[in-house]
Amino acid sequence: KDLENLGVQIKILTGDNELVTEKICKDVGIAFSKILLGKDIEKLNDEELGKAVEEVVVFAKLSPYDKERIIKRLRSQNHVVGFLGDGINDSLSLIAADVGISVDTAADISKESSDLILLEKSLLVLKEGIKEGRRIFDNIIKYIKMAASSNFGNMFSIVGGSIFLPFLPMLPIQILTNNMLYDFSQMTIPTDNVDEDHLLKPKKWNFKNIKRFILFFGPISSLFDYATFFVMLFVFNAWANPALFQTGWFVESLLTQTFIVHIIRTSKIPFLQSWASWPLIISTLCVISVGIYLPFSPFAGAFKFLPLPPLYFVLLFIGLMLYFLITQFLKVWFIKKYEWI
Repeated sequence: KDLENLGVQIKILTGDNELVTEKICKDVGIAFSKILLGKDIEKLNDEELGKAVEEVVVFAKLSPYDKERIIKRLRSQNHVVGFLGDGINDSLSLIAADVGISVDTAADISKESSDLILLEKSLLVLKEGIKEGRRIFDNIIKYIKMAASSNFGNMFSIVGGSIFLPFLPMLPIQILTNNMLYDFSQMTIPTDNVDEDHLLKPKKWNFKNIKRFILFFGPISSLFDYATFFVMLFVFNAWANPALFQTGWFVESLLTQTFIVHIIRTSKIPFLQSWASWPLIISTLCVISVGIYLPFSPFAGAFKFLPLPPLYFVLLFIGLMLYFLITQFLKVWFIKKYEWI
């Protein structure tokens, strides 16, 4: 039942006869309408077997070849298949499956043919393994979306700024420092919480949707970068003071990149419906604090930073709130129109 709640369908492939199989399936609560026997499978061609493996839950009196054939057919129909077996006759199936699972008391050839060997006498390990795998996959996708969309947006900002500015929008040492601090904040993503509803069904690598996400959300950060350019040039008159301009964009770029992590990490409303893990929250706060502190620190000269006026932080706060609201609104629209991965 736990596995079915996670979207995993259980099928029984056994060499035992149908009477024994029926009794055990009823005892453990596996629902089925019919049992397909090995002798019937031998009469089916691949197309007919393909239909049968989708509909039938219990297969009995199977030869090792029958088991292997069923597993290969399921895989060919875009299913990810795990097979649990402990006998000598299960070795072919363990190899044919995406994930072969055995136990430490199994036959040697079964253990050698397996990808995983259960050391505990509990199948709940499989449930926890599936949930952990989905959590890891979800966090990997988070990192890819965040890093790629952020870099894509920064590329637009740097190229665009370099066209009309008489100086570099940001110095090389400032870009490297910005990237280092941002990467530091991302190091805690593997510890992040994953929304429970994201664990209920399997996800697959979808590069098309990731690319769509990057192309859609990347330029949004550039719009706020250009707004910062405007503020620094026309509010703080940074035309004649490149260091002030570079400092202002450094802080804004770092804060928006780091802050947006909490919006992108979940399909829900961040801080209200979904909270990040404590390590991610702490790393975010640390990086934001360092970014704000650097222009006022004794190290400011080494990075060519200048102290920023109080009005800058008022405008920065307003910009961050607008960035949050616009990105959240667009995220909701994106989820309705496309798949969220």
